[in-house]
Amino acid sequence: MSGFSVRQSSRAKRLSIKVYPRGRVEVVVPRRTRPTDVQKFVEAHREWINTTRAKFAADHPPEPFALPTSVHLPGIDRAYCVRYERDDGSNSVRYRVRGNTLILTGRTNDEPLCIAALKRWLIALGKKEFLPLLRSLSTQTSNSFRKMHVRGQRTCWGSHSSTGTISLNYCLMFLDPRHLRYVMIHELCHARHMNHSQRFWRLVGSFEPAYRKLDKDLNSSWKRIPAWLGIY
Repeated sequence: MSGFSVRQSSRAKRLSIKVYPRGRVEVVVPRRTRPTDVQKFVEAHREWINTTRAKFAADHPPEPFALPTSVHLPGIDRAYCVRYERDDGSNSVRYRVRGNTLILTGRTNDEPLCIAALKRWLIALGKKEFLPLLRSLSTQTSNSFRKMHVRGQRTCWGSHSSTGTISLNYCLMFLDPRHLRYVMIHELCHARHMNHSQRFWRLVGSFEPAYRKLDKDLNSSWKRIPAWLGIY
């Protein structure tokens, strides 16, 4: 079977497969797993993958690609109109924000360049909006962090490294503010417990009693991410 990606994980103890709502298939494997073992694992689960893809296709009809004319970000209570100003003499696409309007200028007939500019904007906006909230929650929970990064991860909403760096997915801006807050609390709690032990979940629950429901919601929240981002 073709059309799947492989992600090595130091935490993985066995091979696993994840099918995303728009059909992307990811295989998570322990480090140093042989490619032949990955292929055999995928082939053994071919029927399940095809069934899951078909189910998702029924629930999520394919969306035609289109550059956005507006971007709604419930997580930070912001909405923007997007305007494109074409300049055939440019080889790049730049962005600027004027009020609630995001303006892309340059080679705007090049869709990949436009998407790259939109992602740069989301990263910059995420850094501006996330950091004050993360600092506030850090104080409230007495869980520290050293740095914050904003990225567009394909496989997770956030992470906390052993060096104290919290990485947050800019896609959280497309979700409900409760989910954004929960992910921040979750990652901050890893400052004390770098695992998902019972002690870790008790700590999370002390700051967010509804963590079970919010965590479950996140599994299906990728469908809220617009297709133009190409996240899944």
